[in-house]
Amino acid sequence: MKSLRGERLSAEYQKAVYEVISTKLKYKTDRIRGIVSITKADVSPDLKNAKIYVSVLAKNEEQGRDVFEAIRENAGFIRHELAQMMRMRTVPELHFFWDDTMEYGDKIDKLIKELKEKESGEKDS
Repeated sequence: MKSLRGERLSAEYQKAVYEVISTKLKYKTDRIRGIVSITKADVSPDLKNAKIYVSVLAKNEEQGRDVFEAIRENAGFIRHELAQMMRMRTVPELHFFWDDTMEYGDKIDKLIKELKEKESGEKDS
């Protein structure tokens, strides 16, 4: 079970990583496109590692994967910027993971719309 401090730090890192990606990293590289969302941050109890879950909603899957790779390649830059922002003794090493919950939700929404359209078409007949 996570401590209250751990949960609070995870939430702070989630916000801070999003801020760095959406501002500083976006201006550093032109590979950040589409909607980038940090869905979850999980900081280890010893504060040495952090799992950051990233979801990208882009024009296509290839562009989304490119954005994710750009984020992974710039993990050191993001960590450096976090050190400037958070003013903590240690900033955890960042490990980025792909999170496809936004894509999954979008797929479910489309399926529900199709079912409703099909159902309303059958009632009209």
